[in-house]
Amino acid sequence: MIAFFPSREIFVALGPVLVHWYGIMYAVAFILGIWMFPKLLKIADIHLSAKDRETFVLWVFLGVLLGGRLGFVLLYGGFYFVENPGKIFAVWEGGMSSHGGFIGVFLALLIFATRKRIDLFRLADVLVIPAAIGLALGRLGNFINGELYGTITTLPWGMKFPAAEGIRHPTQLYAFLKDIFIASVCYFHLSYFARTNIRSGRTAGYFLILYGALRFIVEIFRDQPYGFVHFVGVDLSHGQLFTIPLFIAGVIVILLRRNTSQRT
Repeated sequence: MIAFFPSREIFVALGPVLVHWYGIMYAVAFILGIWMFPKLLKIADIHLSAKDRETFVLWVFLGVLLGGRLGFVLLYGGFYFVENPGKIFAVWEGGMSSHGGFIGVFLALLIFATRKRIDLFRLADVLVIPAAIGLALGRLGNFINGELYGTITTLPWGMKFPAAEGIRHPTQLYAFLKDIFIASVCYFHLSYFARTNIRSGRTAGYFLILYGALRFIVEIFRDQPYGFVHFVGVDLSHGQLFTIPLFIAGVIVILLRRNTSQRT
């Protein structure tokens, strides 16, 4: 029996097989990445064979999946996964961390660039654009699932979510717009960089800076089921705390790649 939308989280049920919205969003992000990647490589003047492109996209996808899941397990799982180790890789049940995904993608990028002897920074400039779009689609999945909502608000665009009391900030949509904005900025910056002698890596640096700063702001309006961390005299959410290193990394990349005398 086929049932469409049997629950808020599930897109279609094919008998015992359940296709979650998360799975749909990951599939869409994967397809978009495959479609965009050759075009972005051409802008950045990077030459890869069709086989290498497919291999790289697959590695990045696995980096997102494994890094995102393990990041959630380690950063947000607490003792639940110690007591239930069989649930660690149950991605279909939900639970992903964008910060863990960043680490997984970076490792995939580093290994591939080293093996193929491609400039790591130039490849990173290309990758951050589909990565931002993938993050946006993930937040759209959160919105459909009715999770990761914000705090109570009286603003006219506040929304009601089944799992929460009161009218809430739709922080999933805030994050979706944030990531689309970042993708747009990075695309235009990469296009500009391709016509100038600006050194590679700066697009990736701006991605990290924008993501760190804007994610920090969105977290202000987000409900925090995992509580706060007292850090240097300030209470920060886990998302804010884990985002600080990304912002710092972006600043470091921009400073290291500030020499505009050559495109390397």
